Amino acid sequence: MELQVNQLNSLVLAYIGDAIYEVHVRNHLIRSGQINPHELQTRAVQYVSAKAQSEIMHYILEKDLLLDNEKGIVRRGRNAKSNSVPKNAPLQAYRYATAFEALLGYHYLKKNNERLYELINKALQFIDNK
Repeated sequence: MELQVNQLNSLVLAYIGDAIYEVHVRNHLIRSGQINPHELQTRAVQYVSAKAQSEIMHYILEKDLLLDNEKGIVRRGRNAKSNSVPKNAPLQAYRYATAFEALLGYHYLKKNNERLYELINKALQFIDNK
């Protein structure tokens, strides 16, 4: 059965995008020499929190790094209505974080690996340089 990625709910895209990004962040931290498990978790939050992902999404938008079809994915992700209320972030940050995760999920499910890795690397560099 062929998955119709373009038809998927943005929250579904964000669900898988969140997992993909988390794995890349963990790999990035381990490869950077972060060995202590407590330190790994503390550092990972700096990359994966809603606040951090919102800042990444704003950076990507400000630098005009998105293709036209990606802008639509981001818009859908940002406007997606979730039944859960964010605990540790303002609603606007949560929505932009969801947009970022949806964008990554979209590329992962479309198997656009080159673009997926490009966006993830930009996100990691942005956080590393803060």
